[in-house]
Amino acid sequence: MWEIWLVVGAGLGVLVAAVSRRLDELPLSEPLLGLLAGIVAGPRLLGLLELPAAVESRVLLVAAELTLAVALMAIALRYPIAEVLRHRREVAWLVIVVMPAMALIGAGLSWGLLGVPVGVALALGAAMSPTDPVLASSVVSGEPAERTLPSALRGRLSLESGVNDGLALPLVVLAAAVATGSSLASTTLQAAWQVLGAAALGWLLGRLAAGVLALAVRHGDIDLSHELLYSLVLALAVLGLAALARTDGLLAVFVTGLVFNAHTTDRERRREETIDEGVNRILVLPLFVLLGVAVPWERWVELGWRGVALALGVLLLRRLPVVLALRRVVGARRLVDAVWLGWFGPVGVAAVFYLQHLGELGVTDPVVWEAGSLVVAASIVAHGVTASPARALYGRVSRPADSRPAASPAQGRASRPRHRR
Repeated sequence: MWEIWLVVGAGLGVLVAAVSRRLDELPLSEPLLGLLAGIVAGPRLLGLLELPAAVESRVLLVAAELTLAVALMAIALRYPIAEVLRHRREVAWLVIVVMPAMALIGAGLSWGLLGVPVGVALALGAAMSPTDPVLASSVVSGEPAERTLPSALRGRLSLESGVNDGLALPLVVLAAAVATGSSLASTTLQAAWQVLGAAALGWLLGRLAAGVLALAVRHGDIDLSHELLYSLVLALAVLGLAALARTDGLLAVFVTGLVFNAHTTDRERRREETIDEGVNRILVLPLFVLLGVAVPWERWVELGWRGVALALGVLLLRRLPVVLALRRVVGARRLVDAVWLGWFGPVGVAAVFYLQHLGELGVTDPVVWEAGSLVVAASIVAHGVTASPARALYGRVSRPADSRPAASPAQGRASRPRHRR
């Protein structure tokens, strides 16, 4: 069976790599192609791939976490640290105000439409609250996006998706405590340690990794082939260490990437960025194939109109009205910018991770995965299909906010002075 998984996953990666430029112009995205491939090859159609029920939850949890770790490290290295700091206020509003609002709106929709208990609704809303970095990267990366969309708008969406993936964990943990009747006091202390411990661990490992790389480059102890994969294996190592320390692994990875970004030279950073877009667009495909195989079709049918209404409600009401209301403070003063930023807040891999993690926290109501996976699939389709047309429409109705053409992250980095060695 593993041979068929390998053929489907790797074969799709080869296809995407071969037509990557053309995909940028089509109403298709890599995640959408992966989802469709999994559905077609899965047990409901061709029957080539199957995920045993006994291991499905664990496989999806681990695959989502690994995929997110790679994507978050790539986002942390995508922009010069000075540009990251320029967006700090807008990103803070998006994370501290908009994300909790999205969690509450998602919870309200779940409670009203599905009739689930308040605790389960809160858990479902929290799991769907983070803006997904993988789906967001497919929207903001690539030559057409860099040419059409303002660099500030792309940067805010990317950085928001990086920060709130880790900071969604406290919301999920607290919601799970309400759903299971656990002590809120001890859960709050646990959530605080997960966040603060992850930040401290990320700062330490980022400084250490940057120092080791600089020393290796200075003495000629590392060759190019290994240097290009340094940040990738760093992300996986941080994820493992964070798990041992019982901290928020996703937040630790992102903080490590930002600190590593701030303490490496331009040459080292540009080499790491060489694999940024390729990793995000190719190595994430297996997760979406897995998701396509695992989608609970029968449960979706049983949800009926309530499931459809929930998916539409989350896509249209979870984020867009909040961003429109706060458009001045989130850096989207023009209506066209606010609509774009409000629409492209996809629900994806991060939601898959937290939906599965809720089971480990004791939230075992099957409707959590059934309804949550339907929303994820709807977001993959809706945002994958609309990314290219929305980009073209944005280019027609509005010039980019920058007075000059939007520069790619690599160009932005190349313009910065080198650090002294």
